[in-house]
Amino acid sequence: MSDTNTVKTKKPQSPACIIMKRELKAYFTSPVAYLVSVLFLVVSGIFFYFGFMPFYGGFFLMDRAELRAFFSALPHILSFIIPAVTMRLFAEEKRSGSIETLMTLPVTDTDVVTGKYLASFIGSLVMLLPTLLFIIPAEVYGSPDYGPIVGGFIGAIFLCASFTAIGIFTSAITKNQIIAFLAGIAICVALTMIDFLLIFLPSGLSSFLSFISAKAHFTSIARGIIDSRDFIYFISLTALFFAATVKVRQLEKA
Repeated sequence: MSDTNTVKTKKPQSPACIIMKRELKAYFTSPVAYLVSVLFLVVSGIFFYFGFMPFYGGFFLMDRAELRAFFSALPHILSFIIPAVTMRLFAEEKRSGSIETLMTLPVTDTDVVTGKYLASFIGSLVMLLPTLLFIIPAEVYGSPDYGPIVGGFIGAIFLCASFTAIGIFTSAITKNQIIAFLAGIAICVALTMIDFLLIFLPSGLSSFLSFISAKAHFTSIARGIIDSRDFIYFISLTALFFAATVKVRQLEKA
């Protein structure tokens, strides 16, 4: 009998996965990641405990075991925080010229955008993870309704996904991180604040603007309501800006 030795070869990683790991390593070894995360948690904690005035009182002011004030403020907070996470992704590499080196490798534009998008999306979720601790005081001092809590965190994931796609798009259209940051804020804030205009507009236009309002769809999910239209909205918004980013990269190479 002859021994047969089988050699197991590792399946090569996809270019998108390699780029994602590189971006995650760069992000979590920089002080920016921790400064942004601390700022996010401090601001989120303030809204959770003291409220999103004049809309909702916080945990201490309302004496209720709920996270309503935190979730009400979350779209506004993420409108500023997510662009800070994504602003360097393309803008810094374009400024330094390293993007040209990256594109000479055997990778496609879709691979590059996918890797960078996944890295920043994961970074956003890691930043969001400690806010689960807000459930502890709600549980200790009351009996919270977990439907809106679970819905709120599910909505937060979809909100992070959409705002991340917006952030990488604004980073892809400029070499300046500050411009990318401000452009990302402008789009995210517009989608968040647009529902404040509804009371001043005709019903037909009001219905349309309500449909494109990120906060309106997030609030619906955060109430614990399962409506496929809300999820389709966030998936479509993410896909739109993701595709736009790929197109920008292709046009720059042409």
